[in-house]
Amino acid sequence: MRVIPKDQVLRRMQAENPWWTAARVANEYFDLPRRAYLTPYLSLLQTTTVKRAVLLMGPRRVGKTVLVHHAIQDLLNSKVEPKRICYLSVDHPLYNGCGLQELLQLYGEAAEVDPESGRSFIFFDEIQYLKDWEAHLKSLVDSYPSVRFTGSGSAAAALRLKSSESGAGRFTDFLLPPVTFHEYISLRGISGLVSTDTQTGWHSARNITQLNEAFVNYLNFGGYPEVIFSKTIQSDPARFIKADIIDKVLLRDLPSLYGIQDIQGLNYLFTTLAYNTSDEVSLEELSKNSGVAKNTIKRYIEYLEAAFLIKVVHRINRNAKRFQRANFFKVYLTNPSMHCALFTPVDQDDAAMSALTETGIFSQWFHSKDPVHYARWDKGEVDIVSLGPEQTVSWAVEVKWSDRYVDRPHELKSVIDFCRVNRLATAHVTTRTVEAERNFDGLRIDFVPASLYCYRLGANIISGEAAHTASSITWRPAP
Repeated sequence: MRVIPKDQVLRRMQAENPWWTAARVANEYFDLPRRAYLTPYLSLLQTTTVKRAVLLMGPRRVGKTVLVHHAIQDLLNSKVEPKRICYLSVDHPLYNGCGLQELLQLYGEAAEVDPESGRSFIFFDEIQYLKDWEAHLKSLVDSYPSVRFTGSGSAAAALRLKSSESGAGRFTDFLLPPVTFHEYISLRGISGLVSTDTQTGWHSARNITQLNEAFVNYLNFGGYPEVIFSKTIQSDPARFIKADIIDKVLLRDLPSLYGIQDIQGLNYLFTTLAYNTSDEVSLEELSKNSGVAKNTIKRYIEYLEAAFLIKVVHRINRNAKRFQRANFFKVYLTNPSMHCALFTPVDQDDAAMSALTETGIFSQWFHSKDPVHYARWDKGEVDIVSLGPEQTVSWAVEVKWSDRYVDRPHELKSVIDFCRVNRLATAHVTTRTVEAERNFDGLRIDFVPASLYCYRLGANIISGEAAHTASSITWRPAP
């Protein structure tokens, strides 16, 4: 049996890293639009205070490889020696059978450098295709303190599982979410729809009608960078999003990682949850409707969440207490445009707009580590609740796609009751077009258009501000 010659492997490495020899690099990724998450990723990559590898995770097709190449471009611009930057797409057939240690040694030969002799940056793309990569990467982190390693890949569930099992203390997870509404506005070149106060950073809508049109388009097509700029994909989202993204996760990633046999049952469950995004569900109901055992349903939901297809949000009661048994919970699509791909696009008056607006707002929290809940009791529900220390309520938001309640605040019985019980002075409610403040029986209610709220939330999270401070998002603080 013939063995792949080493010189072919070395030539492949040199081809993947043209900056080693070229003064000016023609790279297909360098000219693509940049995501706002490049800045925090690059900051994490360049830190020298913690000896850890970075695991770049996220759903399929959200731009992880592009983000890596943009980071490489910035490293080159900051005068890092080109040969000390190495990118390897380790799923290439020429690397078949090579471990991470061997790839590192081959990189040294191909670039004619000693990785240990200075600060270097090594990017292992599609790292999950290497057997026992997590143990080998952990060993590299310990053995090469001057090298900054990044592992990334499309099989997000595999990376997340191995990171939590084996990477404690050696890996730092960086989640690249689907495109946020704030990023979408920027990438589309329509930032003029929103004005920003240069002193306070406060965002206001210049034209709420046009901003809402952009918001609906975002809910339908805005989560994936490629879809944003392709009218062809937008005309047939099922072909790209469903076949190339969702089906690959359901039919390949999850079965290979977890040994799932009942692919049809898994697909049925995901479709059901996607159709009911933002609705409360229960294991009992899902099991009854599908004929699948509750324990199996629970495992499948864990798998779908590990693959970043869905996000489970847990319930609290009227007094902000958690339930001992999570029999009821809400499930949200991590990317609202998956709903469009599975079913049909929506317009502003569609019956599904309420659920997708709530899903769109929740999707902005994808990268944030601040947990959010929803409250539900016999006579009421509040959509989004943040809990502070000692189980106290920090803020509460009710998501509406309607201006009705601005002039009828008394109809917001659930959120008013919840705020009173939990001693909140302010309630936050989204609308369709109106931004206003109302006072009802001693409670201040801040109204803000859902599209503007979504924009502010994404902007605050990426800027590193306290995203859980709802008052800084929904209503201008007092001077």
